Amino acid sequence: MEEQNKQLEPTKSELEILQVLWEKGPSTVRTVNDELLKQKDVNYTTTLKLMQIMADKNILKRDESQMKHIYSVVEEEQDTKAHLLNKFVDAMYKGSASKLVMQLLGNKKTSQQDLQDIKDLLNKLEE
Repeated sequence: MEEQNKQLEPTKSELEILQVLWEKGPSTVRTVNDELLKQKDVNYTTTLKLMQIMADKNILKRDESQMKHIYSVVEEEQDTKAHLLNKFVDAMYKGSASKLVMQLLGNKKTSQQDLQDIKDLLNKLEE
């Protein structure tokens, strides 16, 4: 299981591709590249190569049944984010979620809506 999780840890560039696929759903390389171009300058061939590597790493799966290959994400968005967040909290905050939250709230101006959402979540957790 640990070896599988290690394989599924995407790089920063791979996370950008995952974000597009989570938002758009299964897509061609051209669709993903067009979305990435809205954020930064990226070559089609770079996006293609990254997506091929991600398929080899079993982060993406490739449907080759059509002329244009369609790529989709193997693991659910929430599972990937939960794994990466847990790893980050363990490494940076010695596993303490409260230290992470205190750092987040202390580093930026938190909106009243965000504070209310946090209070609501805490109340639900206490029930």
